[in-house]
Amino acid sequence: MLEIADHFGAASYETQNVEGHWRYSGILYRDDLVRAVVDVPDSASNRQWVKQFKDRWKIRLEQLELWLVSYRIEIE
Repeated sequence: MLEIADHFGAASYETQNVEGHWRYSGILYRDDLVRAVVDVPDSASNRQWVKQFKDRWKIRLEQLELWLVSYRIEIE
């Protein structure tokens, strides 16, 4: 998470224990899940950086996939 905080200036992550199970090619896998939260402007450069981060971390964590979810929010 420090890489995200270093790039964007801040990041949060949830420390609750979330476990996932999924099946791929007949093999049952178990994951310990982590959710990171970053509040940044929706810009092409931010999306590109996050995509590159995902590609690096898929390799580093030896994952077939990492899910990224983005939400637009309006603060009034």
